[in-house]
Amino acid sequence: MAQARVRLPPAGPTPATAFFSGSNPRPAHLPFSSKRAPASLSAAAAANAPPAPIVVVGSANADIYVEVDRLPLAGETVAARAGRSLAGGKGANQAACGGRLALGPTYLVARVGDDANGRLLEGALADAGGVRTDRVARAPDAPSGHAVVMLMPDGQNSIIIVGGANMEGWAAGIGSEDLELIQKAGVLLLQREIPDWVNTQAAQAAKSAGVTVIMDAGGMDAPVPRELLSLVDIFSPNETELARLTGMPTETFEQISQAAGECHKMGVKEVLVKLGSQGSALFVEGEKPIRQPIIPATEVIDTTGAGDTFTSAFAVALVEGKPKEECMRFAAAAASLCVQVKGAIPSMPDRKSVMKLLDSAQVE
Repeated sequence: MAQARVRLPPAGPTPATAFFSGSNPRPAHLPFSSKRAPASLSAAAAANAPPAPIVVVGSANADIYVEVDRLPLAGETVAARAGRSLAGGKGANQAACGGRLALGPTYLVARVGDDANGRLLEGALADAGGVRTDRVARAPDAPSGHAVVMLMPDGQNSIIIVGGANMEGWAAGIGSEDLELIQKAGVLLLQREIPDWVNTQAAQAAKSAGVTVIMDAGGMDAPVPRELLSLVDIFSPNETELARLTGMPTETFEQISQAAGECHKMGVKEVLVKLGSQGSALFVEGEKPIRQPIIPATEVIDTTGAGDTFTSAFAVALVEGKPKEECMRFAAAAASLCVQVKGAIPSMPDRKSVMKLLDSAQVE
C-alpha cells in the first residue's frame, strides 16, 4: 500500500461545534445545476467523457466476525465456531463496491485511527480495487471504528458498532479539498455511522452543485434530523429501519408504502426500500412504486454487506444514466452475488460478474 494514500485531516474552516450549535452555514435554496449523467454509456463515449465520480463520505470499521449457532441469552456464554477480523463499515463497503462496479472513479472520504485496525482498513481498501483512498485520513486521537458481527448459520447477522474515529475524527469538519470533490461528483453516498452534522455538511456541498445525494439509513439508532433529510434526494432504509424511523409498521407492502409516504412528508422525494428476500421497492412521490424481486442466490452464506452492495450498485447505474428500473435490477444482481461470499468487502462483486448474472437471469 502506498503511504501517499493517507494524509492527516486538513484543517477545515468549519468546526464541529458550529453544526451542533445550529449556526452551521447552509446554502440558500440554490437551483440544481444543469449537469446530467449521460443518457447512455454510448453517449458518454461519444462525448469522450468518463462517468462522473462516485464520492462516499462515511465509515470504515474493522469487523470482528464470530460465527455462532445462536445468539447468547442474558448472562450466558456461547462458543463461536470460528472468528476473524475483516475490513468493513458501511462507507468502506459502499466505496469498495463502487470501485469494483463503476466505470469512473470512486472516492472514499473517511477517518481511521493511527493504529493496527487503521492500517488493516487502509490495506484492505487499497487491495479492494478501484477505490481512491487518498481522502482517507488518520485521526491521531481516536481509535479506528470497529464492529462485532455475530454470524448465524443461515447467513443472517447481528452487529454491534463502536464508532471510534468514525464519530470522533471529524473535529475540523470536511476539508475544502474534499468539499470540492463532492461538488464534482455524479452521486454522493452517505450513511449514518458518522455524525449527522458531517453528513449535513457533505450534503449541503452536493446540493449546492446539483449532485444527487443518496443516504443509506443504516447506522445510528436515532431520528434523522429534518435538515439532513431535506438535503437527501434518495433515502434508502430496509424495512426495519423504515419502521423505526417513521414509527409505523412495515409488515406488509401496503404498510411499507404508507411508511414511505411518511418519509415523503418529511421532505424526501424518493425512498428506496430494501426488503431482504422480498426484493426492493422504489417509492417516488406522486408515482406508482417500482418493485424489483430478488435475483436468487445459489447459496446464502453472509448477508452482512448486501444492503451496502445494493445501494452502491444502484448509485453506479444511476451515474451511468440508466432508468431507475434498470438501476434496481443491476443492484439486485450485485446483492445476489454479495451474499454468496463471507465478509463485507471481500464479498463485493466485480462488474463482469454482475453483467454475466444479469445476462443469465434475462435468458431464464
